[in-house]
Amino acid sequence: MPIEELHGVRVDRLDVDGPVIATDDDTSDLIGGAWSSRANLIAIPVERLDERFFDLSSGFAGEVLGKFGNYRLRVAIVGDVSEHVATSDAFDAFVRETNRGDAAWFVPDVAALEAKLAGRARR
Repeated sequence: MPIEELHGVRVDRLDVDGPVIATDDDTSDLIGGAWSSRANLIAIPVERLDERFFDLSSGFAGEVLGKFGNYRLRVAIVGDVSEHVATSDAFDAFVRETNRGDAAWFVPDVAALEAKLAGRARR
């Protein structure tokens, strides 16, 4: 998808159809693409994430989100994570804690992402 501006933020919205993000190199490729298009936030559909992302013991979620943070690129995980939240207290806590900050968010859909960005723009 092309870059779009939402409430003053340049957002790189990934298509649902695309390669699964399963390695550090995959994350680096996303960061490189976002930087080349001057995006401030990358929106990743849940469907694009390898299942290891949702198993916190794998360390993959921390690795992915940490790498985005290191490059000062915000990230939104877009889609339904309720099944993962329901089956893992640790993942539930991770989602809640992550959503308290400004660097990474879990949102159910693009409308929720837009609302979150609108709320931040009014501050």
